[in-house]
Amino acid sequence: MVALTLNALILFGIGMNIQLNLNEKGFQSVPEKTWRHWINHPEQRKGPIGELLDFVTGGSSLKQTAIFFEELRSTEITPFTRDLRVMKVCVSSAPLLGLLGTVTGMLATFGALASGSGGDKTMGMIAAGISEALITTETGLIIALPGLFFQYQLTRGHERYKAFLAHLETVCTQKQYQRLKR
Repeated sequence: MVALTLNALILFGIGMNIQLNLNEKGFQSVPEKTWRHWINHPEQRKGPIGELLDFVTGGSSLKQTAIFFEELRSTEITPFTRDLRVMKVCVSSAPLLGLLGTVTGMLATFGALASGSGGDKTMGMIAAGISEALITTETGLIIALPGLFFQYQLTRGHERYKAFLAHLETVCTQKQYQRLKR
């Protein structure tokens, strides 16, 4: 049960951290029309998207803009990807940890059967072993199922953020190309 508790704390702690960090990015709260306008009007930029635009639009060439976006992807996307992988491991291991508890509970049950001479004491030991087996299995599944849905939701948010950055890169590169062409 200790291992299951640690697994759940890591799983949902990392999940909440990802959720808060995705919300902090603000990419869904600023309409596209607004941030497109901010590309040409740097003095009006504000919030996380404004800071992001300040960083990526500072390039004087297409190559430099591409380098800025590569840096942005490595600093913005990589931590989410890493944390989602850890979540996936936690979700996958929760039922296995429950199964491990099932095995230890069954071993306790068989140990009670082997060493017992019958009576209430033996029956109590058998019941405790079966209880341990069932509770750990149930706990592993109770952790894994909501964790799986939570991870799926966060993965979708991560994909939306990556799509937003790709779209932003396309728009900024087009604007930079138009400026350099003049």
